[in-house]
Amino acid sequence: MIAFDLKCGGDHEFEAWFRDGAAYDSLRKSGRVTCPECGSAKIEKALMTPNVAGRRDHSQMRRHAAQQAHQHLKKLRQFVEKNADNVGDGFAEEARKIHYGETDARNIYGNATKEESVALTDEGIQIQKVPWVPSDS
Repeated sequence: MIAFDLKCGGDHEFEAWFRDGAAYDSLRKSGRVTCPECGSAKIEKALMTPNVAGRRDHSQMRRHAAQQAHQHLKKLRQFVEKNADNVGDGFAEEARKIHYGETDARNIYGNATKEESVALTDEGIQIQKVPWVPSDS
């Protein structure tokens, strides 16, 4: 895994993790890397300082990384809640209605079983699973 400091066309800076540099390049070129603040897909790498390994307490580094990840997931949750409709357990049904044009297109989030997720993907409906951290943590 590799973390990049990124910057959008709106001058917002954020950090994102990728499997490797090639994964970042591929996702960015396909427009799937977006700014968590404004949603812009015009993304570039920001200036980063190198992470030179030294004699550090690795457990402290892991704790710090976990805290950062948790904070990013909280921001993601806030962004999703602000910019999408919660359709709860009716996610699969509502995603299908949007996909097949039975209702107006809009951003939604909610709950789906593993089976529902697989079926949606098999139908060509794009969904994304997101680790959902408690909003009060």
